[in-house]
Amino acid sequence: MYVAVKGGEKAIANAHRLLAARGRGPADTPRIRHDQVRDQLGVLIARVMTEGSLYDPDLAAMAVLQAQGDVLEAITLLRSYRTTLPRFGTSEALDTSALPAADRRISAAFKDIPGGQRLGATFDYTHRLLSGSAPQPVPPDGDDAAPSEPMPRVTDVLGASALIEPDGDADDGDPDPGDLTREPTVFPMTRAERLQALSRGDEGFLLALGYSTQRGYGNTHPFAGEIRVGEVEVEFDAPEIGHPVPIGRIELTECQMINQFVGGGGREPQFTRGYGLVFGRSERKAMSMALVDRALRADEFAERAVSPAQDEEFVISHADNVLATGFVEHLKLPHYVDFQAELMMLRGLRHEFDDPAASADHLPTSEHTGNDMEVGA
Repeated sequence: MYVAVKGGEKAIANAHRLLAARGRGPADTPRIRHDQVRDQLGVLIARVMTEGSLYDPDLAAMAVLQAQGDVLEAITLLRSYRTTLPRFGTSEALDTSALPAADRRISAAFKDIPGGQRLGATFDYTHRLLSGSAPQPVPPDGDDAAPSEPMPRVTDVLGASALIEPDGDADDGDPDPGDLTREPTVFPMTRAERLQALSRGDEGFLLALGYSTQRGYGNTHPFAGEIRVGEVEVEFDAPEIGHPVPIGRIELTECQMINQFVGGGGREPQFTRGYGLVFGRSERKAMSMALVDRALRADEFAERAVSPAQDEEFVISHADNVLATGFVEHLKLPHYVDFQAELMMLRGLRHEFDDPAASADHLPTSEHTGNDMEVGA
């Protein structure tokens, strides 16, 4: 039935060559190296690594170059490569409180916090004016000096006074979360599984949903309790050694949102939490993730779930940009047979509409439809 698409191999090969030529640009222009992309486009690399579920700045930079800057294509390339890697074991849970030397650490809830606020590298205070040249780096000032005192989480300070809900359920024994990369998605999900899916989810989609909760579609208008950007040590669980082994450090962005308080039913009023954690410098994604995380916890607090951001199946099923891209872009592939079937059906309906007296016997049979589809293809 798909005879018409045969013989297109030469055209496809030519399309590949044309794509490579477009990506290369003029031959007299120096080719961009992946280390330049890695070192100078850190925010882009962070997104590709996070949504590609693989922390490797070099591979992410190579994917961005191969995809010619198409972020979703780069994410797809990274995920595809990830599936070819062997799995040697698991790492210990990251201790994100061990970010004493955070590159950036701010709180919108308190002005004075233990350890102080650190603006770090941020676009927050820049003028959004297009410049003809890249800004020149300046020597760091006192704000970038190593902190002299510990930086406890702002939410831990509130937790010490029981003003915010506990961080996790101490009664569940902290079971190992499922792995969405190896196990099928089953609803309802645990919060740990949802956080995995949100971390891998499309930044733009989560941003829109998070924004919707602030506009009333989810009743969430939180305070940014704390946002941290910095490196944390990764420890590998090596059974043959008998203790975890440090294998390196990775850069993370963590967001703790302080949301509206709840109480009643014998429970004292407390603030609630929203949480976001992503690779690299990606504050917008971490904040959006925290907003949606809190919205999806409506059932925990006996809240009415009436908005899209509160619908777990809707959010999780549509957040993955690799799945969304594949489903949308597959429409570009040949659908000649399917369309001919629809076309024959429409012609039959039009025939019946124009001549109501016509019986079903006069409509095209499946045999006729099949022959016509072959001709149409």
